[in-house]
Amino acid sequence: MAEFGEFMKILGEFGPYQKLVILFISLPLLLNPFQMVGQQFMVLDVPHHCDTSWIRAVGPNLTEEEQLNLSLPRGADGAYEQCRRYSPVDWDLDSIRTYGLNATEECRSGWVYPAGQPPSLLTEFDLVCNRKNLNDISQSIYMAGLLFGAIIFGALSDRIGRRPVFLITISLQGLFGVGAAFAPHLYVYMAFRCVVGAAVSGILITALTLATEWVGVSSRPKAVLISHCFSAVGQMALAGVSYGVRNWRLLEIAGNAPMFILFFYIWVLPESARWLVTKDRIEEAKKVLQKAASFNKCTIPPELLEQLKAEKQTKSGSILDLFRNKHLRKVTLIMSLTWFADSLVYYGLSLNVTTFGLDIYLTQLAFGAVELPARLSCIFLLEWFGRKKTQAVLLLLSGLMCLIITGIPEDQSVVITVLAIIGKFTATASFSSSYVYTAELFPTVIRPTGAGLCSMSARISGIMAPLIRLLGEFHQAIPMALFGSPPVLVGLLCFLLPETRGNELADNTGAATPQPGSKILEDLSKKDITEDGADLKKDIYTSLETKL
Repeated sequence: MAEFGEFMKILGEFGPYQKLVILFISLPLLLNPFQMVGQQFMVLDVPHHCDTSWIRAVGPNLTEEEQLNLSLPRGADGAYEQCRRYSPVDWDLDSIRTYGLNATEECRSGWVYPAGQPPSLLTEFDLVCNRKNLNDISQSIYMAGLLFGAIIFGALSDRIGRRPVFLITISLQGLFGVGAAFAPHLYVYMAFRCVVGAAVSGILITALTLATEWVGVSSRPKAVLISHCFSAVGQMALAGVSYGVRNWRLLEIAGNAPMFILFFYIWVLPESARWLVTKDRIEEAKKVLQKAASFNKCTIPPELLEQLKAEKQTKSGSILDLFRNKHLRKVTLIMSLTWFADSLVYYGLSLNVTTFGLDIYLTQLAFGAVELPARLSCIFLLEWFGRKKTQAVLLLLSGLMCLIITGIPEDQSVVITVLAIIGKFTATASFSSSYVYTAELFPTVIRPTGAGLCSMSARISGIMAPLIRLLGEFHQAIPMALFGSPPVLVGLLCFLLPETRGNELADNTGAATPQPGSKILEDLSKKDITEDGADLKKDIYTSLETKL
């Protein structure tokens, strides 16, 4: 029986066909930032005050300035208060002018915003004063959708395939994302956003899986991180589009409608040949492999195709196996905490783009600009310094940047923004490193379960990040202190993990750590060299022996 890796050797580990597949699965990631942080540009603060039209019944000829002066209290700075008004009374206008009003109350009749202001999520749904927390709650509900999507679509892709789940999720994002632009009520908007979050999570999971399964072993980090770079480009695109489109409904459409252009994926997006083989759908796998070979201008020997069969099923691992084995227990706990800290600091910085003091569009552009080199640099950092040191140092630096920001005076907006950009760079690189490191630390039989558990941990901190921002009402430094402390602590724990650079992946839970490449040679040497495909196997054996 032919090993699937032999087909990847013939196709090329990262040939033209695989590059085209990576392009297809990466295009939807361009719109990912519009969902993750786009809402921050829909709730920009605008001047507002309580609706005091009640006084018009008493003095219909009052000018706007007279109306505000009689019906709104002033703060210590002399400006009209935005969230309180004088309580309505049954007096005549002369009495109000003579004696004045003293009793105040919260805005009970809504708010008034500047005329000519483009429609925003803030002004349409009154996300101000005692309702401003609904903005962060809405963002947490979106993050909860990401969690649900990780649970639902991860298992579904193993059951019905990567391709149909990818098509379903891009359709869901397009439909419910555009639908959110027409939401008549905030709670309808939240519900639609939750579904969009689930769809985005499904896209991320299946994109990672397809990128991993369509390339050779040595090209997997490159394929995964290149697809991540499309998200970085989307970050920069978000800054430009949100600057030009101030109407929140149009911005919502701009961030989701392009998904419908990807309808042609029905005809061009391939299924994972590796997954088809595991499901014993051999004829379909052969067609997909032959199509890839034709595109790459190579030929798969017919005798090798005949040997393509599903491997004997290895006993599946369960989530309990992650905690029964001492080594796996340590890996699971530390990597779950790593993903938690990665997500917390990443979203903590991303969602605070409006609080750093400089123009938010320039800040967002800078955030996107640093993500691109951050993700690309991981390809080299992981090879030069190893997985453990890279992961630990990047996580430590991202946390330290947040902690340093807490000690910078508020009026030093340039310094704060520079530190935030450095933190965003290291947080992005750390998150990308976690994807590669996690896949190498968990053995084959438990890898999807281990990675899924880590992803759930990240989604939990993603839900918490917007809620932590609410603590800024008590002190500005509290959110950044909470965003920065866990990464520092977890970064130190990462030094307890084993190094996986240059090691073969472990296959079962009995292996303490991933083994060096000699394991492949040992396994291959035990195989019977049959007449069919003998030359190919000998070539592979010779090549491996030479390298070792």
